[in-house]
Amino acid sequence: MKRFDVKHINNLFNFNLDGLIQQSKEDGFHFVERLVNDYSNGSNTFNHAGEGLFGVCNEEGGLVAIGGLNRDPFSNEQYIGRLRRFYVSKAYRRNGIGSLLVQRIIDEAKGNYKILVLHTDTEQADKFYTSIGFSKGDLYSNSSHFMEFNS
Repeated sequence: MKRFDVKHINNLFNFNLDGLIQQSKEDGFHFVERLVNDYSNGSNTFNHAGEGLFGVCNEEGGLVAIGGLNRDPFSNEQYIGRLRRFYVSKAYRRNGIGSLLVQRIIDEAKGNYKILVLHTDTEQADKFYTSIGFSKGDLYSNSSHFMEFNS
């Protein structure tokens, strides 16, 4: 298997996201489409201090996984980050790409936040995030999982 690298995405529109959008919608998720819409209208471009958008590409340069880091919009606390719009293409699941991507986002978050939160409502995602080290709980607004970093 090819070695995959996580890239910091400076311009989302340098990538064709049609496949990821379609596949995520077929899975019953609309957050990749929301990611593109929010990026297009400027409401979330992941470009504020402590934020970033990251992706993994296949050999052809196509985006096969994406995820972002924002300051948590559901909290007034500056020290809480949120993992957002995380999606891995079906064909690339269960081979470490999701873990590689989320670890990059965690590493980025550690430099900017004390706590990283996320929201998911699927059993599969719950197992994935808890296996990486997130704790399950609703201690933080509109979140299902959190990770606290040692200062």
